[in-house]
Formats: sequence, structure tokens, C-alpha cells
Amino acid sequence: MPNAAQPVWDHAASAPDRAALNGTAGQTWSYGTLRDRAAAVSARLRAAGIGPGARVLLIAPSVPEFVAAYYGVLSLGAVAVTANTMATAPELAYIGEDAGVSLVLGWHSVSPAPAVAAASSGVPYWPLRPELDGLTGSERVAGAASVSASASASASASASASEPGLPVEVAADDTAAILYTSGTTGRPKGAMLTHGNLHACASIFEGVHRLGPEDRAGTALPLFHVYGQACVLATTMRVGASLSLLPRFDPREMLALIRDHRLTTTAGVPTMWNALLHAAGDADPADFASLRLASSGGASLPGEVKRAFEQRFGCTILEGYGLTETTGAATVQVAERATEVGSVGAALPGCEIAVRALDGTELPAGGIGEVHVRGPVVMKGYWGRPEATDEVLRDGWLATGDLGLLDDAGELHIVDRKKDLVIRGGYNVYPREVEEVLYEHPDVVEAAVVGVPHDHYGEEVAAAIALRPGASPDAEALRAWAKERLSAYKVPHLVAFVDALPKGATGKILKRAIDRSLFDDVAADSATERRERPRTD
Repeated sequence: MPNAAQPVWDHAASAPDRAALNGTAGQTWSYGTLRDRAAAVSARLRAAGIGPGARVLLIAPSVPEFVAAYYGVLSLGAVAVTANTMATAPELAYIGEDAGVSLVLGWHSVSPAPAVAAASSGVPYWPLRPELDGLTGSERVAGAASVSASASASASASASASEPGLPVEVAADDTAAILYTSGTTGRPKGAMLTHGNLHACASIFEGVHRLGPEDRAGTALPLFHVYGQACVLATTMRVGASLSLLPRFDPREMLALIRDHRLTTTAGVPTMWNALLHAAGDADPADFASLRLASSGGASLPGEVKRAFEQRFGCTILEGYGLTETTGAATVQVAERATEVGSVGAALPGCEIAVRALDGTELPAGGIGEVHVRGPVVMKGYWGRPEATDEVLRDGWLATGDLGLLDDAGELHIVDRKKDLVIRGGYNVYPREVEEVLYEHPDVVEAAVVGVPHDHYGEEVAAAIALRPGASPDAEALRAWAKERLSAYKVPHLVAFVDALPKGATGKILKRAIDRSLFDDVAADSATERRERPRTD
């Protein structure tokens, strides 16, 4: 099995001058440059005793140097443990100790958290720096050597002149990366993704989206997350296309990236598409004529946002579904096939989707149950947690924890997360259905529906909503509007208005981070209003 870093070396050999990465401020790396810089990192790691199977914690934003460090680690047969740049020192220390890392590589301008975490774990910390004149081994930061993602004489001397630091051969089930889940139910667990997983993901998307070296991809997704790392980066490197990166999502900068780099494909999450819509203003649609494919994942895409984006930009958003545990891939919509709003497409080639009842029975079309995935993208398991692995993996099938249904055409519709289901007075309320309706309101920019404890109903339907600038918050009017479109028990009885909803690194709305106390005052005001209101039958 070729190493997951092998495509970089292959393209560097066949087309060394072809653009591979575009960073900010006009920074461009060819495939030859990327190969040399990945080999330089590899040489430094090898000299420090890092070899096959060793874990290296990598904390960096979406910059070309992340890519060089990442493939430098993988080329050795070592394991990249990638973590959020916003993680605190205790969070990074937990990941580092849980994964048993031998070294921490941290982007030089990230907070001191990586260095502090390394010190608390008793392992070396190397600051990862942007382009320098070479690997400055004499530099010392936090007592450890600094690393630059630049080629150097020392790196070249340690490898052949034609193909520096050739990636080592690996087995398909050798772990390439460990990505830690969000930890919404207990401490985060490290999903082990193999070289075979990464190859399968990239190969599948290459075929499904008909990508080739002439494509120009771009994203502001974090590369430390599975969506950016596997679905975008690995796929782009496999086909030999160029990838333009934004270290941090800003809708105006993203619009400029699409226009100036004449992107043919881009990827994001629903909040990004929504932000692009609101930032586009009177921009000329002709500026985005090169864009033929926009891929959405990470969360459910509201139908209203999808329709508005396609009308505004003239580009279809193809929604997909996947988890960290499935290398970010499981289903996808395809441009040649019309899909219903709410569908996330059919199973990817080589993958299978099943919807099962609580007792494990496979349900027929239309039946709502837990979504299960099987295929070459399913993870090896959770690092150091055989019991947790056995809970979700049986006979190659991964239990996702998501509720969904398969329609008659075999397309998957995600209803909600099992844990997000709201049961109000015995009735099941699926937050996504309610959110879809709320997004149709012209004043609603962001919406998240959650359940809050209720003495009588068990749970009450609550909505946290961000409005467009200048809109007046009016909960009663919003509820009345929703009641015309939803059954009464689905209408949010508690509505809290916020400036913005909490989001994770990918821009995904984090329902667990919504302060439930927001609804305490709303509930009290609502109760007072009901007591003071004249009774009407």
C-alpha cells in the first residue's frame, strides 16, 4: 500500500513546477517545493528518533507549512495527531498524553498552549515556522529546536538528489492520523484513520466529482479537521490540483479568493455559505463564473440557504455526509442527479448505508432509525479504547449516532443526532426540521433548536436565533409565523435572540455550547405573560 504522502512525491517527480499550494500574501508552492519541504521536516524528525508508528502532535492553522509538516510526518510512517489551534493547554495535554505522542509541533504564532502541553507531558516542543533560509537548528524556543518547512542542505544530504526522503512503504491498515472527536459524550476519543482510509476517501471523491490536475480548489476549512484534511487536502493532492488556503474564514476574503484565484471547486460548512450570501452584496455573479462545484458538509445545510446560494452564485452546492470516524465520507450528492432538499445523497462508491431500529433490525425505505456505514473509509477504531470501539463497530458496520432514513431512491436523509432529539410530551421533535423552517424567515440568519427540561412536558422546544442587522426581535411574531408552517408541538415555545451562535473550528454551530440559561428568563417572562393575559377559548 502506498504511503498517504506518496501522491505529493509522485506529482513532484512528474510535474515539479505545477502549483500545489497557495497561501496568503501571494505565497505559492509548487509540488516540487512542497515535496522538498515535507522531506526537510521528515529529515529533522528522523534525526530526532521519530519513526514508524510514533505519534506527533501537530497544531497549526490552514497554511502551506501545515501541509509540509503533515506529509513530513506521514512519509516516515509516523502518525499525525492533529488538534485545534484554539485548544487550551489542558486540552492539548490530554490529547498528547492519551495518544502517547513523542513530540509536539506547534505553529509559532499559536498561543503558548502547545509548548505548555508539551512541557506538562514531558515531550519536546518544536515551533513550526514559516519559510526561512533553512532549518535553523541553532534556534531554541521553549528549550526545543525550531522547525521551518523549508528545504535545507541538511535535508538534501539525507536523501537522494532526485526524490528527497521517499515515503516509507506502509500497510493499508497502518494508522496515518489520529483525530479526536468533539467529546460531546465524555472525554474526546481518538479516531484512528489509516493510510487505506485516506487513499479511499481521496480516490472516491476524485471519481465522484471528476477532479483533475487542472482544477483549482480553495477552502477556509481547518486542515486539522477531517473535512479539510481528508476530503479536501488528500483529494486535491491525489489529483495533482492546486489548493488555495485561508487560515481563518472571513466571508469577504473567501469571496476574493474565489474570484482572484478563479477557483473551480470549494468546500465549506453551512454557516460559511450563509455568511457568503450576506457578504456578497452587489458583487457581480460573473466574478464567480469559474466555480463549478461547491461541497458542503459538517452539518445539515438548510434548504433555504442552498436555494439562495445557487440563485446568487449560479453554482450548485452538493451536500455530503460523513463523520471523523468515516474519514469525513459516507454519502454525497452528484451534479448529474437531481436530489430533494434535505437529502445528503446516496452512498459513495464502495460504501454501504443502512438504517436500523434500536434492536438492530434493518428498516425499509422511509423508516427512521440509526444510520450505519460500512466501507473502506470506516476508521480502524478508537485509539486505546477497545470497549468504545466495540460499541460502535460491529462486522465492519459503524453505528453513527445519527437518526435518518433512506428514501425509495436510496438517498439518505439525516433527521438529527440521536442525542439532539427533543421529546415533548411524548412527541418526537427533530430540531433540524424546525430549523429548516426558521431559516425560511427573512430576518433569521442563524438558528439552533434544542430541548430544555420542563416539569410538565419533560422537554420544551427552544430556539436560539441570530437576526439580520436592523431586524427587531419579536418572539411572539416569530412563533406565530412558525405555527403556520409547523405542528403546534414543534413550534419553539422558548425563543432567545443572540448576536451569534457558538461555533466550532469548522464553523459548525455547537449546540452543546449554547447557554441554556438564556431560556430561563424567556420561560419566566412567558409564564408571567400567560398569567396576565385574559383567557380566551
